[in-house]
Amino acid sequence: MSLSPPLESLARFCYPSNAMKRPILNAIRLLFVLSVGLLAFQRFGRRQRGYYDFGPSVPSEFYWTRLQYNSVGGVFNRFQGFETWSRDYPKADDDCLIALRRLTHINSPSPLNVADLDSDHLFDYPWIYAVDVNTWQFTDEEAKRLHDYLLKGGFLMVDDFHGEDDWQHFMAGMRQVLPDRPVEDLKDADEIYHVLYDINEKFQIPGEQYVSTGRTYEKDGYVPKWRAIRNDHGRIMVAICANMHLGDAWEHSDEAEYPEKFSGLAFRIVLNYITYAMTH
Repeated sequence: MSLSPPLESLARFCYPSNAMKRPILNAIRLLFVLSVGLLAFQRFGRRQRGYYDFGPSVPSEFYWTRLQYNSVGGVFNRFQGFETWSRDYPKADDDCLIALRRLTHINSPSPLNVADLDSDHLFDYPWIYAVDVNTWQFTDEEAKRLHDYLLKGGFLMVDDFHGEDDWQHFMAGMRQVLPDRPVEDLKDADEIYHVLYDINEKFQIPGEQYVSTGRTYEKDGYVPKWRAIRNDHGRIMVAICANMHLGDAWEHSDEAEYPEKFSGLAFRIVLNYITYAMTH
């Protein structure tokens, strides 16, 4: 029995021959890949402000939290696109959270968190980590919220900025947040270096460039700066790791080419900072 041309075309579509199946399947595969790629780009390539800030999803004593902020310039991150706040995220943060769970008794079942200065969830997090802070910029409202967070007992650790120019840009933002607070150099005897580990020797912790160049410094940041800003009672509110890159030391700690002495110190430093923040 012969079919009319329209029915014959419909039959070929519904019951394709072997010769026709391959191009149809290839087209389906291509459509699927493009759809997934578009979804990933929408979710990760162009971060909408506040997209990740869902607040604590699991009851926890401690939340590992990364600060997201508006930035001048950007570095590419395969998860968030061009965002300086997300450098080394999420591997560096994950590795550090694993170390926290293994090496301390701090209850931290929560996954990674990201704090948005526009969100009230900011005040749910006792400790926040920020990188590339030479690129941050705040509105007056955002600066006021970070100011309130710190004076209410929050703790901010900043990392991965190098040299005098980076320092000046970092301080421009910091002066918006805490305009009248002095910055001091921390001594080896300071309590923050003895709350969990006794850290009596500190040295410059380099980024991954050390593996290929042997350089521990970047730009003109030749000397590591361990600094802090305190509240009226002497409690450290802001711990400053300048001319260093602790995030890289965590992220590359499982690579044989990156020296263990750098990763080991980087983990001890951050675990001391977290313990201090949780007990002071």
